[in-house]
Amino acid sequence: MSENLKLKLSDLSVRYSTKGQSTLAVSKVNLTVKNGEFVSVVGPSGCGKSTLLKVVSGLLKPSEGQALLDGKEIKDVPESIGMVFQNDALLPWKSVFDNVRLPLAIANKSTQEQEERAKDLIQMVGLEGFEQFYPKQLSGGMRKRVALARAFAHDPSLYLMDEPFGPLDAQTRVTIGEEFIKMWERVGKSVLFITHDIEEAIALSDRVVVMSGRPGTIKAEFKVPLERPRPFYDIRFDSRFKEIQREIWESLADIHKESEVSR
Repeated sequence: MSENLKLKLSDLSVRYSTKGQSTLAVSKVNLTVKNGEFVSVVGPSGCGKSTLLKVVSGLLKPSEGQALLDGKEIKDVPESIGMVFQNDALLPWKSVFDNVRLPLAIANKSTQEQEERAKDLIQMVGLEGFEQFYPKQLSGGMRKRVALARAFAHDPSLYLMDEPFGPLDAQTRVTIGEEFIKMWERVGKSVLFITHDIEEAIALSDRVVVMSGRPGTIKAEFKVPLERPRPFYDIRFDSRFKEIQREIWESLADIHKESEVSR
């Protein structure tokens, strides 16, 4: 495996069996994520985007093919990954400070390092003054900021993100997106990001992958030739952004047409 590859999925297929029936969720998926690369996956509902994340996170075994992380087959939940999902999954009995500090405590960092790093991350996501608040006292956007700060505290080599901004309103999504892209550009770690929002995918990514309808497979890939650092919102008015957006929409429209014909 190339030293520059963080993740490699080779001819990956996943089949679910329920009540005696077998369903092919994803078929022959070939996908790579380089070290430091931000890759987003878009596609119709039910195409297997989240299934791919479950395989990479070690929560689901492939039926066929192989998933390699740093050149090694994924068999259990890797320590070097960080996961952020739609549900912020904060511990309700812990304060903002203690939720952010948790990965550092698990990693047996010194108390001083835990406190300093947690303080820096809370400041980075704009939650100074809320350190002793509990999740139930926060808005959805604030809870998402805590979840992102906690993910960065873990400092994984690969972030797996399943529509992390999905539950947020449009304005909050932009605000959180702006903060997230600035945080990510500081650390430059690999990201596999699942989203239904094409604009979000382009604004964040180095590459956007389009999956077909079920059984999901890779239909197309689009490089994003937009310089970094880049503004999460204003970049949408760039002519290159508009062109990539048009190409991705056309690819998804073709998938819809193919689905209609096959019915």
